[in-house]
Amino acid sequence: MEKHYLTPEGKKQLEEKLNHYKTVLRPEVVKEIGMAREYGDLSENSEYEAAKDKQALIEAEISEMEDILLNCEIIKKKDVNIDSVSIGSSVKLYDEEFDEEVTYKILGSTESDPLNGIISNVSPVGSALLGHKKGETVTVNMQSGAIRYKILDIKM
Repeated sequence: MEKHYLTPEGKKQLEEKLNHYKTVLRPEVVKEIGMAREYGDLSENSEYEAAKDKQALIEAEISEMEDILLNCEIIKKKDVNIDSVSIGSSVKLYDEEFDEEVTYKILGSTESDPLNGIISNVSPVGSALLGHKKGETVTVNMQSGAIRYKILDIKM
């Protein structure tokens, strides 16, 4: 089973989203299915098929969220190690190729948001950085080639 890493805030958001799916979206799609049934022959009823497809997607999302919540480990600030890069760290890097500094927060895949500087611990950059210390240079092998980062700072 895959371990999911969540911040306390991320867990709360996921619980709220799950509650919304169960209490709002699920009942709505049940109503849609009921209304579509009233249109007659189910074998040629596109509204019924669309509602059933929507129901399947909602149920899959619910199942995935429940699985994440059952198998999550909460990232607590007091447990974040700043001696080396770990899940929960904020890492300031120097990109040697582009001669620029970048900062990434490393969290679990559920909370990753690369456009906002939050990367997953299982992403190529995130996994390559884990365990390295300030001052070290890390090579990340990507499909487009190798990228070298020097770790400038590690924070919570």
